[in-house]
Amino acid sequence: MAETSHKQPAEAWITGIGLASSLAEGLDAHWDALAQRRVNVDTTGFAPYVVHPLAPLSFDKQIPKKGDQRQMEAWQRIGTYAAGLALDSAGIKGNTEILSRTDMIVAAGGGERDLAVDSAVLNSEDYGNAAPGALNERLMNDLRPTLFLAQLSNLLAGNIAIVHGVTGSSRTFMGEEEAGVDAARIALARIAAGQSDIALIGAAQNGERKDLLMLYEFGDFNLKDNYAPVFSRGPKGGFALGSGSAFLVIESRAHAEARGAKPYARLTNVVADMSRRRGEGDVTASMQRLWGQLGDVRDDAPIITGATGAEPATADEVAFLRAQSGHPVRATGTSFGHIMEAQFPLGIALAALSLSRGALFPANDPSGLEIETSKAPDQIVVIGAGHWRGEGMALVEAVR
Repeated sequence: MAETSHKQPAEAWITGIGLASSLAEGLDAHWDALAQRRVNVDTTGFAPYVVHPLAPLSFDKQIPKKGDQRQMEAWQRIGTYAAGLALDSAGIKGNTEILSRTDMIVAAGGGERDLAVDSAVLNSEDYGNAAPGALNERLMNDLRPTLFLAQLSNLLAGNIAIVHGVTGSSRTFMGEEEAGVDAARIALARIAAGQSDIALIGAAQNGERKDLLMLYEFGDFNLKDNYAPVFSRGPKGGFALGSGSAFLVIESRAHAEARGAKPYARLTNVVADMSRRRGEGDVTASMQRLWGQLGDVRDDAPIITGATGAEPATADEVAFLRAQSGHPVRATGTSFGHIMEAQFPLGIALAALSLSRGALFPANDPSGLEIETSKAPDQIVVIGAGHWRGEGMALVEAVR
């Protein structure tokens, strides 16, 4: 009888990072902005809602064809741009042999609305001028097929494939913040199992959208009137939507070494949970369980959190963080706003960037929860509790 062989899981390296946000584009510019504790926030353009608007981008740099740009919604342009930055960072941009087998996992929202059409339909209904069946007729005639296609969630992955030639397997996950967690979790699991050699993962959001602000206002999630850092927003809380995108190239160590690629960091573990959230402390208990599943976490490992500021999830998360008092904390929502599906990939990107540069970026919250440290980190834990559902954690480690 033949012996059963047990292969060791493949080590997963982060070899490419693409960032475009309200702060900047690219890694050096983001590192400088974080070092300067910069925040780009708009409290008047969508008043009373607070929004972190996208920093100026020249989309031509990563999406050279104007026709490609025109058929994308803004969130798709932002994501396709950041995906190109990640491919550049990994040194595989234009390498058709590698790109043809690069798997892609995108976390996506539901696409953007045509506000002019929506407003006209709602107004005609409101004024009582609509004949029977008029709503269906307007939807069929006013929403062109090309417009509808541009609103499909999996079109971000499609546009990345068209523009950048990433043509391995493709998956699109929906589910707000937890979709970003699962994009990383599934990519890591596939690489560890030898089912994938290299993957592009990430997400994007255009937060400067009246339809999106309206959607979250129905749940009373939006931060209103005045900006404040995430942990200083008080019991009513709320998130400030941000525009931005984070993409990562993750590949097996063997694949990276074979092509001479240098890692930013190692993605060691990603774990996820979905607590019932029926009472105070449910999120805290979920995060404690996930912490125990991460592996060997050092007592002083920094924590980068995608805390939203929305309650009661953030209060539960703070209770968990206070129990980890030796760990320096950084909340990405303070500087970047809340970019929903992209918040967890953003945290992993910033963890990998920090590890590669041998430092954690400065604290930017006066609540006392974020403490300064000058120690070069070997590990960083990335955590996220969705504003409505889902919790996740990742362990990112330095490669020495």
